[in-house]
Amino acid sequence: MTTTTTTDPGATDPTGETMERTTAQAPGTARPTAPHAPDAERLRRWRMVLGADSADSTGCTLTGQDAAMDGALNALYGGGAGKKPGGGRGAGGRSAGLGASAPSVARWLGDIRTYFPSSVVQVMQRDAIDRLGLAALLLEPEMLEAVEADVHLVGTLLSLNKAMPETTKETARAVVRKVVEDLEKRLESRTRATLTGALDRSARISRPRHRDIDWNRTIRANLKNYLPVPGPDGAGGEGDPGGAGGTEGRGTIVPERLIGYGRASRSAKKDVVLCIDQSGSMAASVVYASVFGAVLASMRTLSTRLVVFDTAVADLTDQLDDPVDVLFGTQLGGGTDINRALAYCQSKITRPADTVVVLISDLYEGGIRDEMLKRVAAMKASGVQFVTLLALSDEGAPAYDHEHAAALGALGAPAFACTPDLFPDVMAAAIEKRPLPIPDKEPQQ
Repeated sequence: MTTTTTTDPGATDPTGETMERTTAQAPGTARPTAPHAPDAERLRRWRMVLGADSADSTGCTLTGQDAAMDGALNALYGGGAGKKPGGGRGAGGRSAGLGASAPSVARWLGDIRTYFPSSVVQVMQRDAIDRLGLAALLLEPEMLEAVEADVHLVGTLLSLNKAMPETTKETARAVVRKVVEDLEKRLESRTRATLTGALDRSARISRPRHRDIDWNRTIRANLKNYLPVPGPDGAGGEGDPGGAGGTEGRGTIVPERLIGYGRASRSAKKDVVLCIDQSGSMAASVVYASVFGAVLASMRTLSTRLVVFDTAVADLTDQLDDPVDVLFGTQLGGGTDINRALAYCQSKITRPADTVVVLISDLYEGGIRDEMLKRVAAMKASGVQFVTLLALSDEGAPAYDHEHAAALGALGAPAFACTPDLFPDVMAAAIEKRPLPIPDKEPQQ
């Protein structure tokens, strides 16, 4: 059989290059020549993407590192069952399963860290936990030492906290602490800078004492009241560069409005209440909120309270100096009673006009819906700045109760998802009582 190779301009391979289509034309004795180097590389990539069974027609045999990478992918994403990671590809074709053998899983975890970048490793670990039920194996210290730590792994560990044996807890805390410290390094500096500026601006007063006047802001605010100073004979000033009085360019500003800051005080300028839903779906949000809570608590000008809830309410404020303790104080999973949690938060508010309440929840309420909305309305009416975050994470659009989100929006408390990088701006706007910087593409009401 002879073959003819044609170019299909509309088809591309995984590399983004135009594919060449090979079609049979007529029987014969001629055999196709070996593929050129670019063709061989294209076939190799297709073989890696499709796996053994789906890509047998490529005629490409993997060796060395390619074969090892394929084995790691095969163990997780194959179509069958019963194979363990590290076991390679069996004669029966592509199969899946990580088995229950801790040594085998440890080797697989080591393999994927060797062959894939960190971001890919985290995705594969998450898929292994979700698809193949590896959560139980994370209760073993050797497993925790082998995994790539990230926010999602922390959420899984927190959900296993009660079942975790004592021999594993110290290793788990070390894994969680590593993730928390990385997040603090990433988020603390910008959070402090953004909120310090917002607190300074929110504390601005219009009748300061002389020593407290902010002259730069006062001059800028009163430039419209600039008056030129005339010369001795009525000449000179701004309009008379040759004036006898030598007052060229001089004038005065009438300070119609003085701007300054109150004297520094040891008391907090604002109260912040973080009210966090600890249901299982909110795991990543709990991790980020705990880190932010610790950062906010370290700022002397803020008084920060952290409350977590499911059907019960736990006040973890006294543990805010260590976010790892906060995280291990949560109990991921269970039901949700937002009304009960807000009732507790409301009882702790002593300065409504200087309080920001941040509810972080997907709003799937198991408590009394109407009471929940009445509490939010009452807090808003008393002067509390109320913020509702459907999620505090880097994930995509969250699942949430649309009806409750719409009801909160009607009360002037728009509900939207927020990434960790945007959270400082949201808090700054709430502190200054400005419109919240709601992301355009996030769900909002």
